[in-house]
Amino acid sequence: MFKGKSVKAGLFSLVFGFMLAGCASEPSSGDDVEQDVEQGEETVATDGGAEGGDLVVGVLSDATILDPHSSSDVPSGNVQSNIYETLVKYDTNMELIPRLATSWEPVEDKVWEFKLQEGVYFHDGSEFTAEVVKANIDRILDPDVASPRAILFEIVEDVIVVDDHTVQFVTEEPFAPLPAHLAHYASSIVSKEVIEADYAAVEEGEQHGSYINENPIGTGFFEFESWNPGEQVVLNRFEDYWGENAKVDTVTFRIIPEDLTRIAELETGAAHIIDPVTPSDLTRVENTANAYIRNAASITYLGFNMEKEPFTDANVRKAIAKALNREAMLEGILDGTGEAAVGPVNDTNFGYSENVEGIERDLDGARELLAEAGYEDGFETTIWTNDSRERIDIAEQTQAELAQIGIDVSIEVVEWGAYLEATAAGEHDMFILGLSLGTGDADYPMHMLFHSNNIGDGNRARMADDTFDQLLYDARIEQDEATRLSLYEDATNYLNEEVPMAFLYHPSHIMGYADGVEGFWADASGVYQLQEVTIQ
Repeated sequence: MFKGKSVKAGLFSLVFGFMLAGCASEPSSGDDVEQDVEQGEETVATDGGAEGGDLVVGVLSDATILDPHSSSDVPSGNVQSNIYETLVKYDTNMELIPRLATSWEPVEDKVWEFKLQEGVYFHDGSEFTAEVVKANIDRILDPDVASPRAILFEIVEDVIVVDDHTVQFVTEEPFAPLPAHLAHYASSIVSKEVIEADYAAVEEGEQHGSYINENPIGTGFFEFESWNPGEQVVLNRFEDYWGENAKVDTVTFRIIPEDLTRIAELETGAAHIIDPVTPSDLTRVENTANAYIRNAASITYLGFNMEKEPFTDANVRKAIAKALNREAMLEGILDGTGEAAVGPVNDTNFGYSENVEGIERDLDGARELLAEAGYEDGFETTIWTNDSRERIDIAEQTQAELAQIGIDVSIEVVEWGAYLEATAAGEHDMFILGLSLGTGDADYPMHMLFHSNNIGDGNRARMADDTFDQLLYDARIEQDEATRLSLYEDATNYLNEEVPMAFLYHPSHIMGYADGVEGFWADASGVYQLQEVTIQ
């Protein structure tokens, strides 16, 4: 059995509360493609430098928990994605490719079959088999575990072990997005022995995920070394990795909350990669190092608590959405990067349609809607945000714009972990947050953000709408692609009528990397791809 390496000050009670966060994206300024590349394209630094060394990644926020089935935030996912692996993954072009699975196909209307890699072993020496896959999916769906990612696989009725390296997923209805869901880092495969040890720890009074958090054992090209919460996470190269070994010896995720400090660390060579770079700092980074910019599979939004007055009234919510100047946000906050949002997904995800019309700015129309709702003189309210400079800027611009229609807004800035916990509990009025659209399919973000079963996790707007729930169900089981797309058009139009949130923009992921760093890229969700990275 694996002997856990040090989790310094790893008080599980400190981090476990943060797992309540519903699929929230890291307080990040955006997505990535490299310097001197037109936005929307992507380059990957060519492989070449010498192997070895400690790769230092300067990040805004710490991980919250290293159990991939219990976390729901990008900072945790970025660490987990280098320890664990999924059955399939997306390449640089957002095409699904094999990872722990070699192939997959629907063998019946309600059955997907996956063939698995052979000769794969976990960091604890145990073997990766179909039984392990079953144990992981069963755990994600275990109501006692209460995984915030269970929504990815709730349609799975059974996982059948055909043989050691063949597994079948039996679904309630035909389910086209299943392979895409299995690419999400929330479906990362954990050692079966560690899962069993975690359940044993629960029997002794521990919380679900506590043992895994301190013993994060996957099959990835890096293995866990140590975690000093609030300071850094260290991973070592896994020498017995089944595929091509990582190039660097170690990776250190160093938590650097201040934007300018991260840039200074990059400039002095104390950090090799930094994330995020705010758009206003992009020129400075380009003048001294390299910028990686990529159109993001991500949405930034202003959410409403639909259980609190006056946000129980759709006219109030729509009035606020009509008062916002999204183009001014793109120019003033994102320095011309990113794109205005008309719905929850952009063209990185199936389900996006150019036929959908978003909510246009219309101050007179906003005032009329407020008057219809009985608030012709406006009202007082609050916007919550975490301590991201970008999101504070959004809050301040929103505050100024809502003042024009008589709404007096106070801004409350809350520390990231506490922010996630409190918004999950519904303590807010309005809030600014984002979601990583990590599966490449609209089924996941629409369920995560709006399905009634997900209130308190990703659904911080606390939307409970049977009509919309049914629309999502119809879309997820539809097998004809054109019909399915039309259902997501209907779903987006429905959201723009009910307005559980004001869709603001799809940012660009912007990261910085030093000269001498080669082989680095990030996927459309902003998850770092570090296997091929070399440093000089």
